[in-house]
Amino acid sequence: MEKYRFNVFGDILLIERRDLAWRCFAVGADGKLGPVDLAVPSEVSHEELPQYLYDIFHEGASLSDGDIFEIL
Repeated sequence: MEKYRFNVFGDILLIERRDLAWRCFAVGADGKLGPVDLAVPSEVSHEELPQYLYDIFHEGASLSDGDIFEIL
């Protein structure tokens, strides 16, 4: 199983790949995970995730919210 964390305009998302499916979770300030209703197509690669997330979330972000980047 692959797991990746992204800062998405100030919110933290954990995206994991299990078999061929992506699952998305919001990471709370306490570290708890909550499911996110976000369908990521199975053909999206790890390298394409930042652009995919940008395409989905950019309209709801303000200029002060920053950008999208992977948390290593």
